[in-house]
Amino acid sequence: MSGGPEDGDALAPVVPSDAELRSLLGEARTIAIVGISSKTHRESYQVGAYLQGKGYRIVPVTPKETQVLGERAYASLDEVPDDVPIDVVDVFRRAEHTPPIAEAAVRRGAKVLWLQEGIVNQEARAIAEAGGLTVIMGVCIKKTRKRMEEES
Repeated sequence: MSGGPEDGDALAPVVPSDAELRSLLGEARTIAIVGISSKTHRESYQVGAYLQGKGYRIVPVTPKETQVLGERAYASLDEVPDDVPIDVVDVFRRAEHTPPIAEAAVRRGAKVLWLQEGIVNQEARAIAEAGGLTVIMGVCIKKTRKRMEEES
């Protein structure tokens, strides 16, 4: 992986190889989107709609909504029922709010913590990696998925 603190740029995106990205996105079935909005012009809504259209189950996580994209919304990851498996936690929150989300992703047994474009937090990365999660930071899951699809 690139972009870690070891190469001197703590704000650089962290992205696995294309082969690993294809595997992660291919195996994932359920994506919790933290910070999703029901406002159709918001990027979080558009990403959720795109992923849902590609066959992923979306679990909206936002205290401001009761339902997004036809799915029940939860105020936090910890409130999502245990019988709802979460493969990827996709985050649309400011970087300083991501460490507690990383902790919740670890508790939930997620496989991937994905911080959206422009969101990088080394503390969240360390928490998630220590908990066994793959971490992707600073890139958009929708753009990445579209690129993978176009290149295959």
